[in-house]
Amino acid sequence: MNTHVNITFLGGAKTVTGSKYLIEAFDTSILIDCGLFQGLKDLRLLNWQALPINVAAIQTILLTHGHLDHVGYLPRLIKQGFKGTIIGTAPTLAIAEIILKDSAKINEEEAKKANKEHYSKHQPALPFYTQKELEQIVAKFEVQTQDKWIVLNNHISYRFNYNGHIIGSTFIELDIEGKRFVFSGDIGRTNDYLLNDPKRPDSADYLFVESTYGDKLHPKEDIEAKLAAIIKQTINDRGNLIIPSFAVERLQTLMFILFKLYQKNQIPNIPIFVDSPMGNNVLEVFNKFPKWHKLSAADYDAMCKHINIITSYADTWKTIDDPRSKIIIAGSGMVTGGRVLTYLQQLIDHDTTTILLVGYQAEGTRGRLLKEGTHEVKFYGKYYPVKAKVKHIDSLSAHADQSGLLDWLGAIKNTPKAIYLIHGEATAQQAFHIKLKDKYGWDSYCPALNEVIKIKL
Repeated sequence: MNTHVNITFLGGAKTVTGSKYLIEAFDTSILIDCGLFQGLKDLRLLNWQALPINVAAIQTILLTHGHLDHVGYLPRLIKQGFKGTIIGTAPTLAIAEIILKDSAKINEEEAKKANKEHYSKHQPALPFYTQKELEQIVAKFEVQTQDKWIVLNNHISYRFNYNGHIIGSTFIELDIEGKRFVFSGDIGRTNDYLLNDPKRPDSADYLFVESTYGDKLHPKEDIEAKLAAIIKQTINDRGNLIIPSFAVERLQTLMFILFKLYQKNQIPNIPIFVDSPMGNNVLEVFNKFPKWHKLSAADYDAMCKHINIITSYADTWKTIDDPRSKIIIAGSGMVTGGRVLTYLQQLIDHDTTTILLVGYQAEGTRGRLLKEGTHEVKFYGKYYPVKAKVKHIDSLSAHADQSGLLDWLGAIKNTPKAIYLIHGEATAQQAFHIKLKDKYGWDSYCPALNEVIKIKL
């Protein structure tokens, strides 16, 4: 019998997007995550390529969590012959379905707009996947609980473990013939506003760990004071505060912080609009799975009543035309698509507008360009001058920083046989590699895209 495990790094290799890791052992083919590449054009073009593997042979896909860079490629598997099962926690699959449906809608709308206005090089422009493919992939979803070993076959078992980051998020342990393979997923932070502290693995023979902030410590800033100051300045400017936000977790965290600031009289009763159909659906996931977060039912209800939740595109335009100073939270977090583009298209050239970036901005995204001080941004084939003030709060990130990553690894009692740094840009990975060696004496390796590693058991 073959006693090797083959690992193929199909994404999330020297980049923070497109996470996909294929494990082949004992005639079993498992995919950990199936994410979309985002950011740089060279990466985004990879999404249109078929995976360089036998997709039809994949029996099981295990999802760490529901973010697009971990689930967004799933519907593309249908044309490639996938017939297996997709397994995650109940909140993860709920989030994944919301995100995939939203992505399908945005892709179809943008393809239609591009064909109508003729700004795409592709004739015709096609959506990334169809509603039918989405429905076929969601039909393969299967819920599994956390903290429980599940037997796949005589040689392989797996377990989901709570790790913060977003609702439903987990790290995954695979037991392959007695050897422990640990996939970190995206590790959350301790003392989070909404989520409990991440659990930590106590052993790992082969470790696959994210390194998004492997070279950084989150700034020790007073988030609430900084946010309150920005809001008061927006009111003084008689302008608008636009916060591009990730629909999952970040949006709900911002709602909670703003609600608490108002409750504590630290900000006036400025109108707050949340314009994210996906974010609204995620709010329902919080309501449905109260054991997965810290938000009380009373705070949830009061927060939702305090904030104006937009449900139609017509109300988007009413909000833009509203002459009052206001706060607008809209997707997407990296300004790559979604409703926030409509607001920025109309308001980014006003010097009374403030744009507040509150999360990681990947290379090649509009959010990254804005953070780095670009003088113009392109929306729908046209350039717009950036006259708005651009600010950022980095400490709202849902990812553990370098210190948090090291702490998460600190519960491992043995010395891993191999550590692979994934889900990080090259500079972050190199810094984290050095830090791991200094702190624990552990060597690590940064695999390349599509690299195959053979592990002998």
